[in-house]
Amino acid sequence: MRRMDADVAVIGGGPGGYVCAIRAGQLGLRTIIIEPDKLGGECLNYGCIPSKSLITVSKLVDRLKEAEKFGLKTDGVSLDYVQMQKWKSEVVSKLVSGVEALLKGNHVTIIKGSAEILTKDRIAVTTQSGREEIPTRSIVIATGTEPIQLQGLERDGQVVIGSKEALELTSAPKRLLVVGGGAIGLEFACMYQKFGSQVTVVELMAQLLPGSDPEVVRVVQKKLEARGAKVFLGSKVTSLTKSSGVAKVELETPVGPISIIADKVLVSVGRRPRTAGMNIAGLGIKTDQRGFILASQRMMTNVDGVYAIGDVSGPPLLAHKASKQGIVAAECIAGLPSAADWRAMPDAIFTDPEVASVGITEAKAAEAGVEVKRTRFQFSALGRALSTGETEGFVKVVSRAKDGLVVGVQIVGPDASNLISEVALAMEMGATVEDIALTVHPHPTLSEALMEAAESASGSPIHQMKI
Repeated sequence: MRRMDADVAVIGGGPGGYVCAIRAGQLGLRTIIIEPDKLGGECLNYGCIPSKSLITVSKLVDRLKEAEKFGLKTDGVSLDYVQMQKWKSEVVSKLVSGVEALLKGNHVTIIKGSAEILTKDRIAVTTQSGREEIPTRSIVIATGTEPIQLQGLERDGQVVIGSKEALELTSAPKRLLVVGGGAIGLEFACMYQKFGSQVTVVELMAQLLPGSDPEVVRVVQKKLEARGAKVFLGSKVTSLTKSSGVAKVELETPVGPISIIADKVLVSVGRRPRTAGMNIAGLGIKTDQRGFILASQRMMTNVDGVYAIGDVSGPPLLAHKASKQGIVAAECIAGLPSAADWRAMPDAIFTDPEVASVGITEAKAAEAGVEVKRTRFQFSALGRALSTGETEGFVKVVSRAKDGLVVGVQIVGPDASNLISEVALAMEMGATVEDIALTVHPHPTLSEALMEAAESASGSPIHQMKI
């Protein structure tokens, strides 16, 4: 490794780290980025991108199964898992190469290795060629998170697997048990159900997608169960034994003990910050009770010159949040008056149907003592949804009762992940339901559901009865 020093040392090459490094390079800062695995991090290589690639295929498979209702005959259609995996890998590879090109194009030095923070202005980097200490004016910690391991459910990569292994399967397991009904677990449950797996979901909490609007969650659960899935809420795994390549799993449920036989057990029960070996405690960097690093709106920790961005700095664990925080950190290091002061942070879950939200729910509004009005518009009343055969779900608008200010929107239904961005912009701009209602939306489109719900909220519904 050649001798160097830096204005900014970014530790971690995920969606927070690489974006931070690019922005720092654009601002003329001497920037290095250290990543022990692949550029793009967990999201690009083992999460967001590969999973959505496979989910796209599963949706296409599902649509083909339903093709006859549209008059389309699809005799002889089959799925080549090897080709599907090849295509997924090509998508990931193209994006990783793009990240590398952008970093180099912005004069960022890329180091493949692991980093330890020695002091607030010096790091040690270990690579295949050895270990070197590098002086730096600022440090950005962007190391992300790693899956939580449950005792008795340790992953073996064969029968008991995590999300990484679930992305590499070359056939759909006949019987899939998903432990954890959060976003990741449910995305895989919906995907493999379409590929033909008999799916069982076990969730410790009283509902799937804990923290999400219960009305939204019911739509997803109803479809899972309608396709044959078994869902056990308020339940937990008490034991797991493996024999002849399958698992026998004992569950404790509200209706008593239940035994499940599964070919694969996917464990997805949350994530914890990845900070081992970085000397966080030695530097006195403050964390919360779960180990997530505490950072200000300028993304600075309590140690001057040390910043933390992305998942390592706490929930919500979202790639787009990490990227935005990376930009803020880079600009603050460069002396710009930047801050993480957004009003709205959208979220999207790629279940079937999709779920997306921004702002607060009715329940959160009640907890905060905010009097709100809630209006819904069903996709089943929308021309575009009917014309595509995807009519499940609804748009729900939560607005402040006194002035109509939009404080939250929840969507469950087709293309929810794309529809939510309009609302995020509306909330950032301080829009009211009347503002959205008065905005002409093209016909026939799914986005009309937002306009229709807003029209109802403002007291002038057109395509549903006034309540």
